[in-house]
Amino acid sequence: MSARRAVLYVVMAGAGLVMAFPFLWMLSTSLKSESDATSFPPSLLPAQWVIANYADAWRAAPFGRYFLNSAIIASGTVLLGLVTASLAAYALARMRVPGRSFIFGALLATLVIPPEVTLIPNYISMQRLGWYNTYLALIVPFGASVFNVFLLRQAFLQLPGELYEAAVLEGCSHLRFLARIALPLSRPTLAIIALLTAIRAWNDFQWPLIITDTPDLRPIQVGLTVFRSDVSTNFQLLMAGSVMAVAPVVALFLFAQRQLIQGIARTGIRG
Repeated sequence: MSARRAVLYVVMAGAGLVMAFPFLWMLSTSLKSESDATSFPPSLLPAQWVIANYADAWRAAPFGRYFLNSAIIASGTVLLGLVTASLAAYALARMRVPGRSFIFGALLATLVIPPEVTLIPNYISMQRLGWYNTYLALIVPFGASVFNVFLLRQAFLQLPGELYEAAVLEGCSHLRFLARIALPLSRPTLAIIALLTAIRAWNDFQWPLIITDTPDLRPIQVGLTVFRSDVSTNFQLLMAGSVMAVAPVVALFLFAQRQLIQGIARTGIRG
């Protein structure tokens, strides 16, 4: 191994440790006793390992309901996002739509609009539709993403044109070609879209806080904020709740890591 490569590995390992340290500290604090969590100077490892903090945190707030709400919101957003992205991306990649390039460019231009700009219009729309404080208000506004359309369009453009020509000769329609051929061949890209959408929905805080006002609809991030105000002096319980909130996202990433890497590698920039 050359000295240059060794230095590169050391720098990368150091950067990884710096990024992982807050999570390690959170995990360590969640296993400390109350006195150990507030001691000064602080210690990285617990003097006494208290696994019961997780059970205490679970009983201190309705985390089961929070997790269920977040799972419903994330699942609904992923499902709706995959449907809308698939249809839009296929139309922009394979169908002879008038002004297709202009439409695609206009869609990409919306990516520069800050999400905060759409808060008030979305809120007014949800109020007028009668969806305030419902799952629909938490799912539908984020059921379409230009970034997802872009990724899937690039994947569809890489499919050989001969596949579609052969399918047409067999009497295959656009919708059937999309469902039977295009989507199965684009599974890595679909996986990365599903993963990123699920993570965004699971970690969303601002919109659920605005559009809901009952504990029964609180997702995990909003519920964790309420929990923090209730146990603000019990740092070990707060860290235990934070670990429980982060754990599903970490597990989902590890489960879909291979598909994520393949999706990034296969999604080119062909126009």
